[in-house]
Amino acid sequence: MPRLILLMAVVAVVYLLVRRVQALPPHKRRSEYFKLGLGVALFATAILALTGRLHWVGAAITALLVTARQALPLLMRFFPMLAGLRGKGALGAGQSSTVETPLLRMHLDHDSGELQGEILQGAFKDWRLAEMKREQLEEFYRYCQAEDADSARLLSSYLEQKFPGEAPFDNPPGGQSPSAQPMDRKEALAVLGLEDDAGEPEIVDAHRKLIQKLHPDRGGNDYLAAQINRAKDILLG
Repeated sequence: MPRLILLMAVVAVVYLLVRRVQALPPHKRRSEYFKLGLGVALFATAILALTGRLHWVGAAITALLVTARQALPLLMRFFPMLAGLRGKGALGAGQSSTVETPLLRMHLDHDSGELQGEILQGAFKDWRLAEMKREQLEEFYRYCQAEDADSARLLSSYLEQKFPGEAPFDNPPGGQSPSAQPMDRKEALAVLGLEDDAGEPEIVDAHRKLIQKLHPDRGGNDYLAAQINRAKDILLG
């Protein structure tokens, strides 16, 4: 009877932990599943050791699991670094622009004109837009409409590109009016995808290329174009 109660308790805990992992953004689940599986394996080997059923092979595996568990934080930091380096190599000299609002951070690839974003606040915090289904995007869009008009306008630029010609969402409050959020020099450089030492020729050239990328026929919209123009004005004084 005590063993049955213990087994039921373990199953309940594992179930709750799995549900917790399933609620995370998809790009974070793999590492969490790995950690969960490692924890279950350690627990199982500990039970076998306490009951005297652990073979020497099991003892060796346990030692490896303990070592892996201790090294896990370092590995979790190391693999993203490798991924980042691999990504840089694949992109070559490509540049990207970043526009950020209180609820959303959006990236525009200068070569392809593709938009990608991650959510900063709300029920979908830390989710990437590319991971979300249409229903989830609609839910987050409604949240943006209620909480921050700039975020709704920025998200609409992504939706226009993802669902071209479908017009699946209502216009955000205020239409495509200019942003009310202040922009400093650092943010302006990020919008144009420039380094801090960029001079006037680089600023003008980056602005020209981005405005061309943001033509409506290529997935751009008035809000992003307005942010690009604001960035140039701020940097040129």
